[in-house]
Amino acid sequence: PFPVELKAGKTYSWCACGHSKRQPFCDGAHKKEAPGLSPVRFTPAEDGPAWLCGCKRTRTPPFCDGTHKGEAVQGAPLPP
Repeated sequence: PFPVELKAGKTYSWCACGHSKRQPFCDGAHKKEAPGLSPVRFTPAEDGPAWLCGCKRTRTPPFCDGTHKGEAVQGAPLPP
């Protein structure tokens, strides 16, 4: 997961495709690399730290839920 500091009332775009060079935030790479996927836009209610998912398999996007610790992620082959 990515530790980030969020500002209340600010809208963020979390990268859902994994291709952004500005992880965990969207840089528009999905338009070319993963058409059909869109970022998750969210606006926190409070200022403060958060852990945003980096494995893209969380059940609570954009926030990390620990899914990265499971076999589906840990046992996945690394890209070339």
